[in-house]
Parts: sequence; C-alpha cells; structure tokens
Amino acid sequence: QVQLVESGGGLVQPGGSLRLSCAASGNIFSIYAMGWYRQAPGKQRELVAAITSGGSTHYADSVKGRFTISRDNAKNTVYLQMNSLKPEDTAVYYCNADVTPRWAPRDDYWGQGTQVTVSS
Repeated sequence: QVQLVESGGGLVQPGGSLRLSCAASGNIFSIYAMGWYRQAPGKQRELVAAITSGGSTHYADSVKGRFTISRDNAKNTVYLQMNSLKPEDTAVYYCNADVTPRWAPRDDYWGQGTQVTVSS
C-alpha cells in the first residue's frame, strides 16, 4: 500500500509562517500530482494548492500570494510554505496524492492530517 505522512503543523501567531511536508512511500510507480487540502470545523474540505509532476501549480484564491507549493519528485515529497498566516487558515491540513502504484490501479491517497492553528 501507499502511505502519506505529513509533518510541520503546529501553533503559530497571526502573520507567522509554517512549512508543511508530505512524504509518500510504499510500492509507488509514479505520482502525477500532489496537493494540500484543509478542513476547518463546520466547513467543507477545500483544495488549498496542488502541483503536478511537471511543475504546474494551482492555488485557492484565498491563499494566493501567501502560500507556495513545491515538490521533490525524486523523493515523492510535497511542501507547502505558508506565510502571512491568518486565523482563518486554522484547519486540519491533508496531503493528497494521485498515485499509480506498482501493483494497483491509479487512485487518490490521503494522509492523516496535520493541525495548523493560527491564534494570538
């Protein structure tokens, strides 16, 4: 199976920064795209940012100019640099990957989530 492990979450004051990391491991043949979703209490899960293996990126309007997604394809790792954090960024952040495993069909895989709390 494929596993995604997130790290880098925590408590930060408004205006601060955090960098999230997500590493995929297992019987992976290739990963087409990786991204970050977030879900706050009482809200739907939303796409924050995504990046393809070729480097194309997408950002939610709410984070444009503040967040930057990047990846290391050789390490099957994606990063999310979050600057100028706001209280409304508080959520559980989930890593997602579009994975083609060696012995299974292409599918989406999810990490367990990492808590980001922005509060003074």
